[in-house]
Amino acid sequence: MPSQPEGEVSPPGRAKAKRAPMGGSAAHEVASVGASTQPVNIGEAARQSGVSAKMLRHYESLALLGKVTRTDSGYRLYSPADVHTLRFIKRCRDLGFSMAEIGELVGLWQNKRRASANVKKIAQKHMDELSERIAAMQAMQRTLSTLLHCCHGDDRPDCPILDDLAGDKRPAT
Repeated sequence: MPSQPEGEVSPPGRAKAKRAPMGGSAAHEVASVGASTQPVNIGEAARQSGVSAKMLRHYESLALLGKVTRTDSGYRLYSPADVHTLRFIKRCRDLGFSMAEIGELVGLWQNKRRASANVKKIAQKHMDELSERIAAMQAMQRTLSTLLHCCHGDDRPDCPILDDLAGDKRPAT
C-alpha cells in the first residue's frame, strides 16, 4: 500500500483531510467534546449540531453554509467550522428567526468587521414582530375564553362559539 504524507488521512472513497496536531491541554479536550478536528459525514454533522440531515441539505441549498467539501464519491464532508455554523443556525431557528434573517445573521457573524448595530437592528425587529404575534395570540385567547364562558355546553342546539365563528352577531337584549 502506498504511503501518504505524514499528517494526512484518506479513508477509501474519502477526500484527504489534514490530521490535527497531537497534544493540547485537558481543558481543551473537555471544551471540544463532541467536536472533531476532522471533517465528518452528514450523519455525524447532524448529530454534533442537533440539526437533521435533511435540514443540513436544505441549509446548504439556501447557501447558509459555505461550499461543503465532497469526497471523490460525492459524499458531503463537514468541517468543524461547518458544524459550528450549523449550531449557530439551529440557535437562530430556536429563537424563531426567519431563514432570510438567519442568512443576514450568518453573514454578519462571519464578518469580523461588522457593526453590532446591524445585528441589534435585526434582533430588535424580530423581537417587535414576536411581541405583535404574542399580543394577537393573547387577544385570541381572551376571545375564546369569553366564548367558552358564554356557551352552555349542554344539549341545546344554540352555541355562541359557532355563532361567532359563522359571523352571526346577535343583537344584545
